[in-house]
Amino acid sequence: MSIFEYLFGVNYKTGSEGILQTLKLPKIFAVVTQETIPCLRDDGTLGEKIICKNEYGERVDCPTDGDEGDNEDFNFSGKKMAPPYYADLGKKANDVFSKGYHFGVFKLDLKTKSESGVEFSSGITSNQESGKVFGSLSSKYAVKDYGLTFTEKWNTDNTLATDITIQDKIAAGLKVTLEGTFAPQTGSKTGKLKTSFSNETVAINTNLDLDMAGPAVDVAAVLKYQGWLAGANTQFDTQKGKFSKNNFAFGYQTNDFALHTNVDNGKNFGGSIYQKVSDKIDCGVSMRWTAGSADTLFGVGAKFALDADASLHAKVNNKSLIGLGYQQKLRPGVTLTLSAAIDGQNFNAGGHKVGVAFELEP
Repeated sequence: MSIFEYLFGVNYKTGSEGILQTLKLPKIFAVVTQETIPCLRDDGTLGEKIICKNEYGERVDCPTDGDEGDNEDFNFSGKKMAPPYYADLGKKANDVFSKGYHFGVFKLDLKTKSESGVEFSSGITSNQESGKVFGSLSSKYAVKDYGLTFTEKWNTDNTLATDITIQDKIAAGLKVTLEGTFAPQTGSKTGKLKTSFSNETVAINTNLDLDMAGPAVDVAAVLKYQGWLAGANTQFDTQKGKFSKNNFAFGYQTNDFALHTNVDNGKNFGGSIYQKVSDKIDCGVSMRWTAGSADTLFGVGAKFALDADASLHAKVNNKSLIGLGYQQKLRPGVTLTLSAAIDGQNFNAGGHKVGVAFELEP
Protein backbone atom coordinates (compact mmCIF):
# COMPACT_ATOMS: atom_id res chain seq x y z
CA MET A 1 0.00 0.00 0.00
CA SER A 2 1.36 3.40 -1.01
CA ILE A 3 1.32 6.47 1.23
CA PHE A 4 -1.44 7.95 -0.97
CA GLU A 5 -3.60 4.84 -0.52
CA TYR A 6 -3.05 4.98 3.24
CA LEU A 7 -3.85 8.68 3.58
CA PHE A 8 -6.76 8.92 1.15
CA GLY A 9 -8.22 5.40 1.38
CA VAL A 10 -8.53 4.81 -2.37
CA ASN A 11 -6.80 2.68 -4.96
CA TYR A 12 -4.96 4.60 -7.67
CA LYS A 13 -3.63 3.69 -11.07
CA THR A 14 -1.03 6.43 -10.64
CA GLY A 15 -0.27 8.77 -7.81
CA SER A 16 -1.08 11.92 -9.77
CA GLU A 17 -4.42 10.59 -11.02
CA GLY A 18 -5.37 9.63 -7.47
CA ILE A 19 -4.52 13.07 -6.11
CA LEU A 20 -6.63 14.78 -8.77
CA GLN A 21 -9.61 12.54 -8.00
CA THR A 22 -9.27 12.99 -4.25
CA LEU A 23 -8.92 16.77 -4.39
CA LYS A 24 -11.86 16.92 -6.85
CA LEU A 25 -10.08 19.34 -9.16
CA PRO A 26 -11.85 20.56 -12.32
CA LYS A 27 -13.00 17.86 -14.70
CA ILE A 28 -10.67 19.05 -17.46
CA PHE A 29 -7.99 16.85 -15.94
CA ALA A 30 -10.02 13.67 -16.51
CA VAL A 31 -11.02 12.10 -19.81
CA VAL A 32 -14.50 10.59 -19.62
CA THR A 33 -16.32 9.00 -22.53
CA GLN A 34 -20.00 8.05 -22.75
CA GLU A 35 -21.50 4.91 -24.26
CA THR A 36 -25.10 3.83 -24.84
CA ILE A 37 -25.73 0.16 -24.12
CA PRO A 38 -28.93 -1.96 -24.11
CA CYS A 39 -30.51 -2.93 -20.79
CA LEU A 40 -33.63 -4.58 -19.38
CA ARG A 41 -36.18 -2.52 -17.48
CA ASP A 42 -37.90 -3.81 -14.33
CA ASP A 43 -40.92 -4.85 -16.38
CA GLY A 44 -38.80 -6.93 -18.76
CA THR A 45 -38.91 -4.53 -21.73
CA LEU A 46 -35.77 -3.58 -23.63
CA GLY A 47 -34.33 -0.12 -23.07
CA GLU A 48 -31.06 1.79 -23.16
CA LYS A 49 -28.80 3.38 -20.59
CA ILE A 50 -25.78 5.66 -20.72
CA ILE A 51 -22.55 4.62 -19.03
CA CYS A 52 -19.30 6.55 -18.65
CA LYS A 53 -15.71 5.26 -18.71
CA ASN A 54 -12.38 6.84 -17.88
CA GLU A 55 -9.21 6.59 -19.92
CA TYR A 56 -8.52 3.17 -18.40
CA GLY A 57 -11.83 1.75 -19.60
CA GLU A 58 -13.25 1.61 -16.07
CA ARG A 59 -16.83 2.66 -15.36
CA VAL A 60 -17.14 5.96 -13.51
CA ASP A 61 -19.97 8.30 -12.52
CA CYS A 62 -21.17 10.35 -15.46
CA PRO A 63 -20.38 14.07 -15.17
CA THR A 64 -23.31 16.44 -14.83
CA ASP A 65 -23.86 20.02 -15.88
CA GLY A 66 -23.10 21.32 -12.41
CA ASP A 67 -26.48 22.99 -11.87
CA GLU A 68 -28.37 19.97 -10.57
CA GLY A 69 -27.73 20.58 -6.88
CA ASP A 70 -27.89 18.08 -4.05
CA ASN A 71 -31.68 18.07 -3.82
CA GLU A 72 -32.48 16.34 -7.12
CA ASP A 73 -32.67 12.60 -7.76
CA PHE A 74 -30.77 11.18 -10.72
CA ASN A 75 -30.82 7.71 -12.25
CA PHE A 76 -27.86 5.60 -13.33
CA SER A 77 -27.53 7.53 -16.60
CA GLY A 78 -27.23 10.92 -14.91
CA LYS A 79 -30.69 12.03 -16.00
CA LYS A 80 -33.26 13.51 -13.64
CA MET A 81 -35.71 10.98 -12.30
CA ALA A 82 -39.44 11.39 -12.78
CA PRO A 83 -41.55 12.33 -9.77
CA PRO A 84 -43.37 9.48 -8.03
CA TYR A 85 -46.99 8.72 -8.86
CA TYR A 86 -49.59 9.92 -6.38
CA ALA A 87 -49.98 6.49 -4.76
CA ASP A 88 -46.20 6.37 -4.18
CA LEU A 89 -45.94 9.68 -2.32
CA GLY A 90 -44.53 8.96 1.11
CA LYS A 91 -43.46 5.48 -0.04
CA LYS A 92 -40.01 5.71 1.54
CA ALA A 93 -41.48 6.23 5.00
CA ASN A 94 -44.22 3.67 4.39
CA ASP A 95 -41.60 1.06 3.50
CA VAL A 96 -39.93 1.56 6.88
CA PHE A 97 -43.24 0.71 8.59
CA SER A 98 -44.39 -2.10 6.28
CA LYS A 99 -41.43 -4.00 4.86
CA GLY A 100 -39.89 -6.71 7.01
CA TYR A 101 -43.10 -7.51 8.93
CA HIS A 102 -45.58 -10.38 8.54
CA PHE A 103 -47.63 -10.40 11.73
CA GLY A 104 -49.84 -13.39 12.48
CA VAL A 105 -49.14 -15.32 9.29
CA PHE A 106 -46.94 -18.05 7.89
CA LYS A 107 -45.99 -17.06 4.38
CA LEU A 108 -44.08 -18.64 1.49
CA ASP A 109 -43.29 -16.84 -1.77
CA LEU A 110 -41.62 -18.45 -4.75
CA LYS A 111 -40.37 -16.82 -7.94
CA THR A 112 -38.76 -18.54 -10.90
CA LYS A 113 -38.15 -18.00 -14.60
CA SER A 114 -38.28 -20.47 -17.48
CA GLU A 115 -35.74 -20.70 -20.29
CA SER A 116 -38.26 -19.11 -22.65
CA GLY A 117 -38.43 -16.01 -20.45
CA VAL A 118 -41.76 -16.65 -18.69
CA GLU A 119 -41.69 -15.49 -15.07
CA PHE A 120 -43.69 -17.47 -12.52
CA SER A 121 -44.68 -16.24 -9.06
CA SER A 122 -46.58 -18.19 -6.45
CA GLY A 123 -47.40 -17.56 -2.84
CA ILE A 124 -49.25 -19.14 0.04
CA THR A 125 -50.31 -17.44 3.28
CA SER A 126 -51.73 -19.11 6.36
CA ASN A 127 -53.53 -16.81 8.81
CA GLN A 128 -52.89 -18.01 12.38
CA GLU A 129 -56.00 -16.35 13.82
CA SER A 130 -58.62 -17.41 11.26
CA GLY A 131 -56.90 -20.53 9.99
CA LYS A 132 -57.63 -19.50 6.41
CA VAL A 133 -55.06 -20.39 3.76
CA PHE A 134 -54.77 -18.16 0.72
CA GLY A 135 -52.70 -19.01 -2.33
CA SER A 136 -51.98 -17.36 -5.66
CA LEU A 137 -50.16 -18.14 -8.89
CA SER A 138 -49.17 -15.76 -11.67
CA SER A 139 -47.19 -15.92 -14.89
CA LYS A 140 -45.65 -13.03 -16.78
CA TYR A 141 -44.27 -12.91 -20.30
CA ALA A 142 -42.73 -9.91 -22.02
CA VAL A 143 -42.57 -9.39 -25.79
CA LYS A 144 -39.68 -6.95 -25.71
CA ASP A 145 -39.68 -6.00 -29.40
CA TYR A 146 -43.23 -4.64 -29.11
CA GLY A 147 -43.11 -3.38 -25.52
CA LEU A 148 -45.88 -5.79 -24.53
CA THR A 149 -46.27 -7.65 -21.24
CA PHE A 150 -48.88 -10.36 -20.60
CA THR A 151 -49.75 -11.41 -17.04
CA GLU A 152 -52.07 -14.20 -15.94
CA LYS A 153 -53.17 -14.59 -12.31
CA TRP A 154 -55.18 -17.11 -10.30
CA ASN A 155 -55.90 -17.39 -6.58
CA THR A 156 -57.63 -19.81 -4.22
CA ASP A 157 -60.77 -17.63 -4.24
CA ASN A 158 -61.07 -19.00 -7.81
CA THR A 159 -60.62 -15.61 -9.43
CA LEU A 160 -58.85 -15.35 -12.78
CA ALA A 161 -57.15 -12.15 -13.89
CA THR A 162 -55.44 -11.08 -17.10
CA ASP A 163 -53.32 -7.96 -17.63
CA ILE A 164 -52.03 -6.67 -20.96
CA THR A 165 -49.53 -3.81 -20.85
CA ILE A 166 -47.81 -1.78 -23.55
CA GLN A 167 -45.09 0.67 -22.55
CA ASP A 168 -43.07 3.35 -24.37
CA LYS A 169 -44.42 2.32 -27.78
CA ILE A 170 -47.38 4.65 -28.22
CA ALA A 171 -45.33 7.51 -26.76
CA ALA A 172 -42.18 7.80 -24.66
CA GLY A 173 -43.02 7.56 -20.98
CA LEU A 174 -46.58 6.31 -21.61
CA LYS A 175 -47.80 3.02 -20.17
CA VAL A 176 -51.24 1.56 -20.95
CA THR A 177 -52.67 -1.47 -19.12
CA LEU A 178 -55.92 -3.34 -19.69
CA GLU A 179 -56.99 -5.45 -16.69
CA GLY A 180 -59.77 -7.99 -16.49
CA THR A 181 -60.99 -10.40 -13.81
CA PHE A 182 -63.48 -13.26 -13.91
CA ALA A 183 -64.92 -15.43 -11.13
CA PRO A 184 -66.33 -18.66 -12.68
CA GLN A 185 -68.40 -19.57 -9.62
CA THR A 186 -70.36 -16.30 -9.49
CA GLY A 187 -69.92 -15.11 -13.06
CA SER A 188 -68.64 -11.77 -11.78
CA LYS A 189 -66.52 -9.83 -14.28
CA THR A 190 -64.56 -6.60 -13.92
CA GLY A 191 -62.44 -4.54 -16.27
CA LYS A 192 -60.13 -1.57 -15.91
CA LEU A 193 -58.17 0.60 -18.28
CA LYS A 194 -55.11 2.18 -16.67
CA THR A 195 -52.75 4.71 -18.16
CA SER A 196 -49.68 6.37 -16.71
CA PHE A 197 -47.27 8.95 -18.08
CA SER A 198 -44.17 10.45 -16.52
CA ASN A 199 -41.25 12.67 -17.41
CA GLU A 200 -38.81 14.78 -15.39
CA THR A 201 -41.51 17.20 -14.23
CA VAL A 202 -44.87 15.44 -14.01
CA ALA A 203 -46.35 12.01 -13.31
CA ILE A 204 -49.97 11.39 -14.33
CA ASN A 205 -52.05 8.24 -14.05
CA THR A 206 -55.69 7.46 -14.78
CA ASN A 207 -57.90 4.52 -13.86
CA LEU A 208 -61.14 3.89 -15.75
CA ASP A 209 -63.50 1.28 -14.33
CA LEU A 210 -65.16 -0.43 -17.31
CA ASP A 211 -68.61 -0.74 -15.73
CA MET A 212 -71.39 -0.51 -18.30
CA ALA A 213 -73.78 0.81 -15.64
CA GLY A 214 -71.55 3.83 -15.20
CA PRO A 215 -67.76 3.84 -14.93
CA ALA A 216 -65.74 5.52 -12.19
CA VAL A 217 -62.94 7.72 -13.46
CA ASP A 218 -59.91 8.18 -11.21
CA VAL A 219 -57.23 10.76 -12.14
CA ALA A 220 -54.07 11.68 -10.22
CA ALA A 221 -51.13 13.96 -11.00
CA VAL A 222 -47.89 14.94 -9.28
CA LEU A 223 -45.72 17.91 -10.19
CA LYS A 224 -42.04 18.20 -9.25
CA TYR A 225 -39.87 21.29 -9.02
CA GLN A 226 -36.40 21.28 -7.44
CA GLY A 227 -37.33 18.47 -5.08
CA TRP A 228 -40.75 19.89 -4.13
CA LEU A 229 -43.78 17.74 -4.91
CA ALA A 230 -47.44 18.72 -5.26
CA GLY A 231 -50.13 16.18 -6.08
CA ALA A 232 -53.89 15.87 -6.50
CA ASN A 233 -56.17 12.86 -6.85
CA THR A 234 -59.86 12.94 -7.74
CA GLN A 235 -62.48 10.35 -8.65
CA PHE A 236 -65.76 10.98 -10.47
CA ASP A 237 -68.62 8.49 -10.12
CA THR A 238 -70.67 8.68 -13.32
CA GLN A 239 -73.53 6.64 -11.79
CA LYS A 240 -74.11 9.19 -9.02
CA GLY A 241 -72.89 12.14 -11.06
CA LYS A 242 -70.57 13.48 -8.36
CA PHE A 243 -66.96 13.45 -7.19
CA SER A 244 -66.38 10.67 -4.67
CA LYS A 245 -62.75 11.48 -3.93
CA ASN A 246 -60.81 14.72 -3.55
CA ASN A 247 -57.30 14.27 -2.21
CA PHE A 248 -54.34 16.62 -2.09
CA ALA A 249 -50.71 16.05 -1.13
CA PHE A 250 -47.58 18.14 -0.73
CA GLY A 251 -44.01 17.06 -0.08
CA TYR A 252 -40.30 17.46 -0.48
CA GLN A 253 -37.93 14.67 -1.49
CA THR A 254 -34.19 14.15 -1.94
CA ASN A 255 -32.05 11.03 -2.12
CA ASP A 256 -31.90 10.65 1.68
CA PHE A 257 -34.85 12.70 2.95
CA ALA A 258 -38.58 12.78 2.23
CA LEU A 259 -41.41 14.84 3.72
CA HIS A 260 -45.03 14.10 2.83
CA THR A 261 -48.38 15.54 3.92
CA ASN A 262 -51.85 14.78 2.58
CA VAL A 263 -55.51 15.68 3.03
CA ASP A 264 -58.14 13.14 1.94
CA ASN A 265 -61.68 14.39 1.29
CA GLY A 266 -61.07 17.35 3.57
CA LYS A 267 -61.26 15.33 6.79
CA ASN A 268 -58.46 12.74 6.89
CA PHE A 269 -55.03 14.25 7.48
CA GLY A 270 -51.69 12.47 7.33
CA GLY A 271 -47.99 13.08 7.18
CA SER A 272 -44.69 11.24 7.18
CA ILE A 273 -40.98 11.94 7.38
CA TYR A 274 -38.21 9.69 6.07
CA GLN A 275 -34.52 10.13 6.84
CA LYS A 276 -31.61 7.98 5.75
CA VAL A 277 -29.35 8.63 8.71
CA SER A 278 -26.47 6.56 7.37
CA ASP A 279 -25.75 3.69 5.00
CA LYS A 280 -27.08 1.31 7.67
CA ILE A 281 -29.93 3.21 9.35
CA ASP A 282 -33.26 4.32 7.85
CA CYS A 283 -35.81 6.10 10.05
CA GLY A 284 -39.44 7.07 9.54
CA VAL A 285 -42.14 9.02 11.35
CA SER A 286 -45.86 8.75 10.53
CA MET A 287 -48.95 10.55 11.79
CA ARG A 288 -52.70 10.20 11.04
CA TRP A 289 -55.66 12.25 12.26
CA THR A 290 -59.35 12.44 11.34
CA ALA A 291 -61.31 15.67 11.71
CA GLY A 292 -63.91 15.50 14.47
CA SER A 293 -61.95 12.86 16.35
CA ALA A 294 -59.51 13.30 19.19
CA ASP A 295 -57.75 10.06 18.28
CA THR A 296 -54.36 10.65 16.66
CA LEU A 297 -52.10 7.84 15.48
CA PHE A 298 -48.39 8.57 15.73
CA GLY A 299 -45.61 6.10 15.01
CA VAL A 300 -41.83 5.88 14.77
CA GLY A 301 -39.98 3.17 12.85
CA ALA A 302 -36.41 2.28 11.95
CA LYS A 303 -34.44 -0.21 9.90
CA PHE A 304 -30.86 -1.16 10.79
CA ALA A 305 -28.71 -3.11 8.34
CA LEU A 306 -26.45 -5.46 10.28
CA ASP A 307 -24.60 -6.37 7.10
CA ALA A 308 -25.33 -6.94 3.43
CA ASP A 309 -27.51 -9.98 4.21
CA ALA A 310 -29.23 -9.18 7.52
CA SER A 311 -31.34 -6.34 8.90
CA LEU A 312 -33.34 -5.46 12.00
CA HIS A 313 -36.70 -3.66 11.90
CA ALA A 314 -38.54 -1.97 14.76
CA LYS A 315 -41.56 0.32 15.12
CA VAL A 316 -43.81 1.64 17.88
CA ASN A 317 -46.88 3.89 17.98
CA ASN A 318 -48.65 5.98 20.61
CA LYS A 319 -50.96 3.03 21.42
CA SER A 320 -47.92 1.08 22.66
CA LEU A 321 -48.12 -1.40 19.78
CA ILE A 322 -44.59 -2.61 19.14
CA GLY A 323 -43.42 -4.32 15.96
CA LEU A 324 -40.12 -6.19 15.67
CA GLY A 325 -38.64 -7.87 12.63
CA TYR A 326 -35.49 -9.68 11.59
CA GLN A 327 -34.64 -10.39 7.96
CA GLN A 328 -31.82 -12.69 6.89
CA LYS A 329 -30.65 -13.76 3.45
CA LEU A 330 -29.74 -17.39 4.12
CA ARG A 331 -28.21 -17.81 0.68
CA PRO A 332 -28.60 -16.11 -2.71
CA GLY A 333 -32.32 -16.22 -3.54
CA VAL A 334 -33.46 -17.42 -0.10
CA THR A 335 -34.67 -14.85 2.44
CA LEU A 336 -36.12 -15.54 5.89
CA THR A 337 -38.21 -12.98 7.77
CA LEU A 338 -39.17 -13.32 11.45
CA SER A 339 -41.54 -10.78 12.99
CA ALA A 340 -43.50 -10.19 16.17
CA ALA A 341 -46.23 -7.75 17.21
CA ILE A 342 -46.43 -6.91 20.93
CA ASP A 343 -49.26 -5.08 22.69
CA GLY A 344 -47.37 -3.01 25.26
CA GLN A 345 -50.53 -1.89 27.08
CA ASN A 346 -51.67 -5.49 27.71
CA PHE A 347 -48.38 -7.32 27.84
CA ASN A 348 -49.52 -9.98 30.33
CA ALA A 349 -52.91 -10.48 28.66
CA GLY A 350 -51.41 -12.13 25.60
CA GLY A 351 -52.73 -11.62 22.11
CA HIS A 352 -49.28 -11.00 20.72
CA LYS A 353 -48.59 -12.15 17.17
CA VAL A 354 -45.62 -13.75 15.48
CA GLY A 355 -44.97 -14.34 11.81
CA VAL A 356 -42.61 -16.29 9.58
CA ALA A 357 -42.00 -15.71 5.87
CA PHE A 358 -39.78 -17.41 3.28
CA GLU A 359 -38.98 -15.84 -0.06
CA LEU A 360 -37.42 -18.00 -2.77
CA GLU A 361 -36.26 -16.65 -6.11
CA PRO A 362 -33.57 -17.55 -8.64
